[in-house]
Amino acid sequence: MKKLEDYVVSIPDFPEPGIVFRDVTSILQDKDGLHLSIDSLIDMLKDVDFDVVVGAESRGFIFGMPVAYEMGKSFVLARKPGKLPRETVSMEYALEYGTGKVEIHKDSITPGQKVVIIDDLIATGGTVEAIAKLVEQLGGEIVKICFVMELAGLEGRKKLAKYNVESAIVYEGK
Repeated sequence: MKKLEDYVVSIPDFPEPGIVFRDVTSILQDKDGLHLSIDSLIDMLKDVDFDVVVGAESRGFIFGMPVAYEMGKSFVLARKPGKLPRETVSMEYALEYGTGKVEIHKDSITPGQKVVIIDDLIATGGTVEAIAKLVEQLGGEIVKICFVMELAGLEGRKKLAKYNVESAIVYEGK
């Protein structure tokens, strides 16, 4: 049987020379790869007590929603500004060149809820760190953060050091 990393297409020198782009869409377009990715995330959570899954825009929606569905949990969207229709809370975070912002509905997390955050990839960790801070601002407790892939060379785990973080695939480079 193939391993999850066997479904990832690696593209050298994209988007610039020296970078190896790890394409998560190649996992999604193969039915076995898709199944294996969702099963891997569910396995990471088999002994975790939690109430809600928060998915980071946009691939965190793709991977987080089936996990929430399969495990009988609710699902919360963490989105770019201006995309959610009700009152939101937001958090700004640093990007390589500038800043980004993420929002969730103000009523999406209630105090005391145990929360899992799911995204496709951890690189520098800034987006998920901002999402975690929003969840905590609303009174939620982050019990685990799960990724399909990790670029360990970018040291995103340092920003998430206080959390339980797990990745299905870890690439040592950037």
